[in-house]
Amino acid sequence: MLNNGTATRQDNIKVASQDFAEEQYLQGIIYYDGLGVKQDYAKAAEFFRKAANQGHDESQYNLGVMYNKGQSVKQDYAKSAEWYEKAANQGHNSARSNLGIMYAKGEGVKKDYAKAAELFRKAANQGHDESQYNLGVMYAKGEGVRQDYAQAAQWYEKAASQGHIKAQYFLGILYFKGEGVKQDYAKAAEWYQKAADQDNADAQFHLGGMYANGLGVRKDSTIAKSWQQRSANQGHPGAQYILGLIYHSGESVRQDHAEAAKWYEKSSNQGFADAQFSLGKMHHKGEGARQDIIKAVEWYRKAANQGHADAQLMLGALYMKGEGVGKNRVTAKEWLGKACDNGLKKGCEGYRMLN
Repeated sequence: MLNNGTATRQDNIKVASQDFAEEQYLQGIIYYDGLGVKQDYAKAAEFFRKAANQGHDESQYNLGVMYNKGQSVKQDYAKSAEWYEKAANQGHNSARSNLGIMYAKGEGVKKDYAKAAELFRKAANQGHDESQYNLGVMYAKGEGVRQDYAQAAQWYEKAASQGHIKAQYFLGILYFKGEGVKQDYAKAAEWYQKAADQDNADAQFHLGGMYANGLGVRKDSTIAKSWQQRSANQGHPGAQYILGLIYHSGESVRQDHAEAAKWYEKSSNQGFADAQFSLGKMHHKGEGARQDIIKAVEWYRKAANQGHADAQLMLGALYMKGEGVGKNRVTAKEWLGKACDNGLKKGCEGYRMLN
């Protein structure tokens, strides 16, 4: 009636005050979403609580959400789990899903993967896409269930067919690797495409890679760059690095070292080792940025500390020469040894030379 304009807000409050749980729930929604009134989480919680105490499952679920997020109430995972459980016991699938996540993380309850999987399965069997996805994750990881990629693929596909973005992306990964399903690059690209079209940055990154290499799709460097750009714009460090490589090499775009350095830096600031090494090289050579050996060493070191073999080799060489750092044979030998351990022949040769 309120939505149709045949009742006023005051009329609705009057009805809600008569202990009708459904009306109390609806009033809670009005305040929670700010529908025609000023958004007020405290009032929403008040109405949800009245309905929840009468056994209204949706209100119990909403109270669980509010305690989980700390909306108008002090964040309390234990209380959140308590309300989720009340709703879950009435068959509320979103409550089962959220409670399952809490058991998987050990938030508000003792960590119990088996209990999480049980809750996910109950909701998943009723077609709840988030639970189907979560059950797929548990089979992929072997958490609470025996690891089984075939089962993971089945549950991912159920969720993916309902438009679940992450399920579409992870199903793409399984087809790409041939885990639980027969390896099929075309199917991998198909599922990546579905998730990428819904702005999943990981899927966009992988789909770009498939177009770049002609895996499951016709090779097309322009389309590849387009997907990497969309992913990079969302902050994906791998895509930002690839975009840097594209501008650095001039593949499918006009070569632009300054633009390459910009994308390498974005990726580097997120800790992506390949980008840190590449950015170090650009500062070392003065490509796209002022030549600065000190800056180069800084980025080489960040990459080397993450186990990047080429960066370790470069640091070893710089310490041998005393370029950008104080000449130090011991430190040079240390970095060259690490590069050698990571499989670089030149690292081994340099290490032996310093012995």
